[in-house]
Amino acid sequence: KSYAGFTLGPLDLAVDVGSVVGFVGPNGSGKTTTLRCLSGQIRPQEGRVEILGRPADAEAVDWRHDVAFVSDEPAFFEEWTGRRNLEFVGRYFDSWSSARADELAERFACPLEQKVKTLSKGNRVKLALVMALSRDARLLLLDEPTAGLDPVVRSEVLDVLWELLESGQHTIFYSTHNLSDIDRLADELVFLRDGQIGERAPKDSLMERWGQISFQLAGDVPTMAEVVQARNDGEQHQLVSRDVQATLARLSDAGAHQVQHSPLPIDEIAVHILKGANHVAHR
Repeated sequence: KSYAGFTLGPLDLAVDVGSVVGFVGPNGSGKTTTLRCLSGQIRPQEGRVEILGRPADAEAVDWRHDVAFVSDEPAFFEEWTGRRNLEFVGRYFDSWSSARADELAERFACPLEQKVKTLSKGNRVKLALVMALSRDARLLLLDEPTAGLDPVVRSEVLDVLWELLESGQHTIFYSTHNLSDIDRLADELVFLRDGQIGERAPKDSLMERWGQISFQLAGDVPTMAEVVQARNDGEQHQLVSRDVQATLARLSDAGAHQVQHSPLPIDEIAVHILKGANHVAHR
């Protein structure tokens, strides 16, 4: 999909049923455009989208029953209450559960009796999540799903999403700037930059490979392509590496001593990847 000054894709991406994929990238990288193409909100100019083995044809409706999309700017009938919006949408889906909607609204503290135009951004997000989760859609496309939520409700939303995944039949593909969500929810991360996928990896694999290393070395530190951040104070050095085992082997060969290494939190790893892991930051 192309706009003036920006092109998304081509992207080649398959997501397994039952998985949670975090879609991470800076503003303007194409995350929302991707989600809107997947949900049928906009039409890609080339390529194809398949949802659960069916073409996501803009003219067809059957596949849409399996997809729920929560936008970063959810749209409602502003003069209606939240409850009336839910009742209206519920008429179009056989899998809709009014009981589920009431349960979620209570858990999220979502004020259903207020007109939507009076709701804060956080409450609009809550209403959108209630609407999406009450349909029992097999694929959830979430664009900044916890944006504007206070910490208590944010935690409740993540709990609900975990419960949804227990059946193994639901899949979540979501973009977020809240990198702490990644550690709790995502199985796999896809990093998008300038409309292209830069890296894709299981979260556990990233946490195994990346790490922080401190050591002492009197001589020159060898050049190591996998090192993304380096700082030193005399003979005391500290590195961040995207391949800890390779770095440890090179430091051993160089005669480093008092070597210690520790894992990095996934949110720090994500920041390094988004900054561009080929660039070494010296401090």
